Amino acid sequence: MLVIVVENVLPALRGRLTVWLLEVRAGVYVGVYGRRVREMLWEQVLGGLGEGNAVMAWAAPNESGFDVMTAGKNRRIPVEFDGLTLVSFFPPEGAEEDVWDNDTPAETVPDMAAPKAP
Repeated sequence: MLVIVVENVLPALRGRLTVWLLEVRAGVYVGVYGRRVREMLWEQVLGGLGEGNAVMAWAAPNESGFDVMTAGKNRRIPVEFDGLTLVSFFPPEGAEEDVWDNDTPAETVPDMAAPKAP
């Protein structure tokens, strides 16, 4: 299984992807191809990315059962951690450095386990 998701890309790239893959939602393409076609499609994505971004996920024989590649500016970045692929988030542009820093007093942090009073 192969999944490619694109945002804000050139229309020519979207058309090129529909030749090879099924567009199930706007910008979400799925198909079943091997390594060679996957690599060729990724080269097409990189060539038509423009100012947009893209992610590609495919089935792989590893712990999580898939691999991921990204291109373009995006807040979500895949990170390898003990053989698993996790997703790291960059803070939004213009956001404060760290909302939950170590200097936050414990009484100001909401307690999710505490029942709410009626």
